[in-house]
Amino acid sequence: MGLHLNSDLLELDDEVIQDYLHFLKRKHHTPSDSFFKHTVYGLRYLFRIFDRKESSVILPSIERPKKLPVVLSQQEVKELLKAPKLLKHRLILALLYGCGLRNFECCKLKITDIDLDRKMLHVREGKGRKDRYVPLCGLLSRGIKTYLEVEKPVEYLFNGNNSAGEPVPISARGVQWAAREARRASGIHKQVTAHSLRHSYATHLLEMGTDIFTLKELLGHVDINTTLVYLHVARVGRQTPFSPLEKLYEE
Repeated sequence: MGLHLNSDLLELDDEVIQDYLHFLKRKHHTPSDSFFKHTVYGLRYLFRIFDRKESSVILPSIERPKKLPVVLSQQEVKELLKAPKLLKHRLILALLYGCGLRNFECCKLKITDIDLDRKMLHVREGKGRKDRYVPLCGLLSRGIKTYLEVEKPVEYLFNGNNSAGEPVPISARGVQWAAREARRASGIHKQVTAHSLRHSYATHLLEMGTDIFTLKELLGHVDINTTLVYLHVARVGRQTPFSPLEKLYEE
């Protein structure tokens, strides 16, 4: 800054410094938050060190570029769900999409969280430590029942690796690996992650007619503004099913 303005930093008044910060913002268009913060905090630290009076420099606001979520088409979801060879991995992906789970919520699922009679899934301590119930469609209920009979998991629905032999949940990395490998095997070129299935769940439900407030509760959002982002990528429909997974296999 001193070199640019050809002056000693300590001799610059607040207005000149403020103008310089706004100049940087206009020049670089989209600098990071940390760039401005470090610049201003560094100046304030310099003022304190040299016993300059409290500065009134205001940190300019920075608009972060808004990125829309990656959403799969229904056909792409079908291709993704049939790609894994292991039943465990197929069910993981089906739950991420069929119930709109976050990665860590899927990892922490316990067998006792599943109510096959009521076809409900208890999601415990989601983001913000918020519990919620999510409906299980018929396909997921049958898939979970088959998985429990075949795999016989202990405590957690999806057990991870533990040399001590104690039941531990699958890791978030393990869930992400399952999604990544399914994308590779299915030939989908979009940048698919485990969270992309949650984005697709939300978008497809909106397109089927689910109202935004119901979707907010299904996703476990605290702020409705977080849910509203899906209106930018969804094409509104009229039906109101609770899980888009069932819709995939309707004739």
